[in-house]
Amino acid sequence: QVQLVESGGGLVQAGESLKLSCTASGSIFSDKPMGWYRQSPGKERELVAGMGSTGDTYYINSVRGRSTISRNNAKNTVTLQLSSLKPEDTGVYYCYGGNSNDRYWGQGTQVTVSS
Repeated sequence: QVQLVESGGGLVQAGESLKLSCTASGSIFSDKPMGWYRQSPGKERELVAGMGSTGDTYYINSVRGRSTISRNNAKNTVTLQLSSLKPEDTGVYYCYGGNSNDRYWGQGTQVTVSS
């Protein structure tokens, strides 16, 4: 059974930082993309940051320059460091692993940024 478990969400003030972590079990994702989506209130789920198996990265424009995604293939983990948080970063952050046609999801972790 494949599981992805997120941790690190919470309530923070604008300008603060958070580190989201995701640990996968039941499957190896070292040769597959991993990353993070976000579901903000009233919006569709969007890709926030992703990292391919070769280390290539993607960031949505709104977080580029203040976020860093990293992964540890030996530990089957992916992390997202968010800095200079803004109220518009509020949402449920979902970790994923795998290609778009064979993707696994975590249960989500809430991030709330107060102004």
